[in-house]
Amino acid sequence: MGLAVLQDVRIMIDLTHTEIGIAARIVHQASLLSKRIQNEMVVTTLTKEDHSPVTVADFAVQAFLGYSLSKAFPEDPMVAEENSKFLSDKEGKSILKLVTQSLGPIVPGVTGDDVCNWIDHGGQSPSERFWTLDPIDGTKGFLRGGQYAIALALLVNGKVQIGILGCPNLDGGVLVVAARKQGCWKATLSDPQTFHQLQVSECSDPHQAQIACSFESSHTNVTQLDGLTATLGVKTEPVKMDSQAKYVLLAEGNGDLLFRLVSPQTPEYTENIWDHAAGSLVLEEAGGQITDLTGKTLDFSAGKRLVHNHGVLASNGHLHTIALAALTRNSTPI
Repeated sequence: MGLAVLQDVRIMIDLTHTEIGIAARIVHQASLLSKRIQNEMVVTTLTKEDHSPVTVADFAVQAFLGYSLSKAFPEDPMVAEENSKFLSDKEGKSILKLVTQSLGPIVPGVTGDDVCNWIDHGGQSPSERFWTLDPIDGTKGFLRGGQYAIALALLVNGKVQIGILGCPNLDGGVLVVAARKQGCWKATLSDPQTFHQLQVSECSDPHQAQIACSFESSHTNVTQLDGLTATLGVKTEPVKMDSQAKYVLLAEGNGDLLFRLVSPQTPEYTENIWDHAAGSLVLEEAGGQITDLTGKTLDFSAGKRLVHNHGVLASNGHLHTIALAALTRNSTPI
């Protein structure tokens, strides 16, 4: 089944494919939910064991997508960033109440128990076929009014088959849909039926390249990034952006290189699959390339983390070999 058909000068995506259509629809709804929470509710946060924040929006989006996936694909587990254990103590119960209230307009009759069950839908364990979700990728960006993404991907036998990114604060709000061997497509949240195809840039001169990196300095290696910029001869300052919205930047040709470097503060850190699964397919289907910092293919078959990989390098494809060589010259011990 073709993913897109041409109508006059507008390209429309065919959402009749069951998984693609449902995933696109529910990420669109979740994106609107996150914006409503951001605009209407007092932002209350919990601090997780890794000291990262989690908000009402994180839990509400995950609960909504868990609910939606359980209805559409009851046999498919959902492997996602959050779990309901954070909602069991006194502070958590106050957030659970807000999450339940936020879901009321779109899931009438929802209870706190429903919310917890949906957050944990499928037992959170990878299987032969499962969905992986980051409900609010870039929670700090969400809190400061910057970039964040709802990132949903379908994995089958360790390969990403569908990747959906909802980016409510990017270009006025966008929905990006990628399916393996069927391209990468972008629509606005205000018109989620009209898509145009994305294509990476043709830049092959590193001096002209635009680098994207994490907004938070604690999420990268600033010294190594400076060395890479100098080695490549890049003339512009890196674009600092939260979340997998950076993958959209590269997919639409507004960036050329993305370095997910390992912070010296957490040298043993391994990436979570939900932080890259959707974005990796978005980039690849737009013509780009993604590996780890040593050139290895990202291995999504090993569980919840990319334990066989070290960091991430994403590019428009034309600059990938050059960037890997620069990484070798500016390497840090693994």
